Amino acid sequence: MERARPKSRVGERKTQRDRRALPICLAVAAVFLLAGCDSVSGIPGDEPRSVAAPVRTTPPAAIPAPATATLAPPPADAPPVGAVAGVPEAAPALQRWAADLRSKTVAELQDRCWSIPPKSAQDMYADEAAVLAALAKPGTAAKNTLTWKDSETTVTVERDAVASGYACPRVFAAGTEPGYDDADARHTVRRYLSRFVGTPLDPADTEGDYPLVCSASPAAWDPTGTGKPVPAPLFNNPGRLTGTTKFADQQISSERLRGDYIAVTVPVTNSSSVTQTRTFTLVEQPEGYCIGDVSP
Repeated sequence: MERARPKSRVGERKTQRDRRALPICLAVAAVFLLAGCDSVSGIPGDEPRSVAAPVRTTPPAAIPAPATATLAPPPADAPPVGAVAGVPEAAPALQRWAADLRSKTVAELQDRCWSIPPKSAQDMYADEAAVLAALAKPGTAAKNTLTWKDSETTVTVERDAVASGYACPRVFAAGTEPGYDDADARHTVRRYLSRFVGTPLDPADTEGDYPLVCSASPAAWDPTGTGKPVPAPLFNNPGRLTGTTKFADQQISSERLRGDYIAVTVPVTNSSSVTQTRTFTLVEQPEGYCIGDVSP
């Protein structure tokens, strides 16, 4: 297995604020997107997870842990996936996922792809035939992503994701520039808080293996556009939310800031049963969103 996903670095990216994935959710207000848009309500057996819900061990998600058990070869009848020059492990990793796409329920796919917002996974994986048709084409490799596409659909996966042997891709309409959206930012905060209250979305979802906090170096944190970037504040104060016991998952909302920055707010309750709305500030990176600051 290859290395784990590298820690996020503020400043090590190209401007990506204009990228948007397939329309996943409609905005319910001019500024805010509510967490209900990300929820999995109405999917039998996969209601929004409560903080007391038992965690389940699932296969690797869209990005790999540093080490995983040796996986069996893809099923003999797995859908074909085009090879990627120079990345021989890509096709088998996507074939294992493609076999699940064809045989598993939406809820099962959401469990396996826990790093992707559940509603996003539901929407992106809805047209099975279109996804598999694109995957059958030869893939191409860029610095951060691998891509398969045809005239209708584009399928991407983070380049490091295939190291685990099971990679959950993202799906976009042809002509849409692949990227992350507000639902991904809200899901990043959901994962971060789920760890704090002791019920991570998957046992493997730890900061050491799947960093969600922005690195302090290089000092590139500047959400207000001062022109004087500083180290991401949360990196050197990781215990800011120590004592958190629960959070209002269905009240997570988000607001776009300047550039690639976004603010995500959520009511958080501490061990003294005091509930306070916290604001998380995130920035988009090539591998997704990272959290750089949390309001006091």
